[in-house]
Amino acid sequence: MLQPFANLQKLGQENMEAALKAAGAFSSNAQAIVNETAEFARKSFEHNSDALEKLAGAQSLEKAVEVQSAYVKGAYESFIGQSGKLGALYTALATDTFKPFEGLLSKAMKA
Repeated sequence: MLQPFANLQKLGQENMEAALKAAGAFSSNAQAIVNETAEFARKSFEHNSDALEKLAGAQSLEKAVEVQSAYVKGAYESFIGQSGKLGALYTALATDTFKPFEGLLSKAMKA
């Protein structure tokens, strides 16, 4: 008579442990995303400032076009690289967050 209640209690405890692991994984991965985004913003600001200084110091139209072209190329490459990094971080966030819940449904169905 008490066996189903013990199984239910064990299942509840496993669910709670999985939820705590998922919360920890979410927190650490979210922090990594925040750090990466902040670092990208800092680098972008420096890149923008540097380009603006070079543009202000350009002595000719050709030099100004050259500076602007270099800026656009660098900004594009930086954005593409950052997109890949953030994609990987978001994938890790989803994978690590839901990993503790793998197999819980099958355990619940058996109980």
